[in-house]
Amino acid sequence: MAFTLTSPAFQNGQPIPDRHARRRDNLSPFLEWSDPPPGTQSDVLVMEDTDAPSRASRHWVVYDIGGDRRHLAEGRSSKARTEDLPHGVNDFGNLHYDGPDQHPDGKPHTYRFRLAALGIANLPIGPEPDALVVWQAARENMLGEAELIGTYG
Repeated sequence: MAFTLTSPAFQNGQPIPDRHARRRDNLSPFLEWSDPPPGTQSDVLVMEDTDAPSRASRHWVVYDIGGDRRHLAEGRSSKARTEDLPHGVNDFGNLHYDGPDQHPDGKPHTYRFRLAALGIANLPIGPEPDALVVWQAARENMLGEAELIGTYG
């Protein structure tokens, strides 16, 4: 079986519902995954806008997700609900989910949710790291990766 990341809120490659948008309810979507690689001790999740003008814009980063966990509930990483999972600082300067947004160019943007399965329980990083630091540390310990693509705009 393949390591997969899915959401009941939207299918891979399809539009992300408005309730998950930054200027709407800004609720992180329900995400679930299956068949992580053997030896997975933790996971890292990053959401990024791959169509941002200069580089991928990171909207959400969660790390040290227990290796036995298989989902994040809707709204789980929204502003007031981040207590039991460590979050990295996103490109908006926040330690929580910031959903997709309308863009001045008026074109839909592509959002990639990347889930990395790691062979260690905790990333060796300091408190409140930015998304890039988290992802670089994850890559050094990665056993496998699953992704889910959504669009918005």
